Amino acid sequence: MSAIDTAKKFAKDIRIQVIKMVTAANSGHPGGPLGLADIYAALYTNILKHDPKNPELPTRDRLILSNGHVCAVRYAAMALSGYFPVEDLLTFRGINSYLQGHPSTRYMKGIESSSGSLGQGLSVSVGYALAARLKKETYKIYTCISDGECGEGMTWEAAQSAVHYKVDNLIAFMDRNYIQIDGNTEDVMKLEPLDEKFRTFGWNVINADGHNMEEIFAAFEKANSHSGSPTLIVFRTILGKGVSFMENNPKWHGTPPNKEQEAQALSELS
Repeated sequence: MSAIDTAKKFAKDIRIQVIKMVTAANSGHPGGPLGLADIYAALYTNILKHDPKNPELPTRDRLILSNGHVCAVRYAAMALSGYFPVEDLLTFRGINSYLQGHPSTRYMKGIESSSGSLGQGLSVSVGYALAARLKKETYKIYTCISDGECGEGMTWEAAQSAVHYKVDNLIAFMDRNYIQIDGNTEDVMKLEPLDEKFRTFGWNVINADGHNMEEIFAAFEKANSHSGSPTLIVFRTILGKGVSFMENNPKWHGTPPNKEQEAQALSELS
């Protein structure tokens, strides 16, 4: 099986686990994780330097999840990669579970930063990137950011400092689905043209289809070959991808399916 085919199957498995997780918890955010599944499949099967048996490997790439509410996609990718048993995913958001609704370094290894408050991830990543440079390390910092959090001033302070310090070991990727909890991003706080704004700051910007595995692989390859400035990949995605009644519907930003809806979703994904 080719790397592309392996990643496509992995993405399908991620989506199935996400639906099972949020349904079992009767809580959580299904829309974003479904939209990010293809990207996380590419990361965990092919892009990231990581070792599930050694989650604190010093030479590992760092993956920062800024929009922590979509952590179901990361937990599913980690479990399917072998970081912990897949059956533990069904404890998601449980009171004593290490798989909390926003990831925390307190509860598990393999998580680089605690997250939940939107807008902080890019700043954290600039710090990580500078630290790697000071230590003369060659690992990359990959940062998942949402489009909605680009309404936060802290994101733009980080964008400016990343260019000032020329942290070309930082690769951010954006879940550009135009949807946040209150509706369309352009109605809540107009963000376009997002790619041009980052270019004006001095970022290397790549646009790609977040559901086309070939484009995802190519985008990360281009990002890894770039030097001199940080890179942002703007992935065009569909919230709720793969489940017909969830796609592009803001309701599914943070609403778990019931058992009947779970059955329909799993049938479509299978």
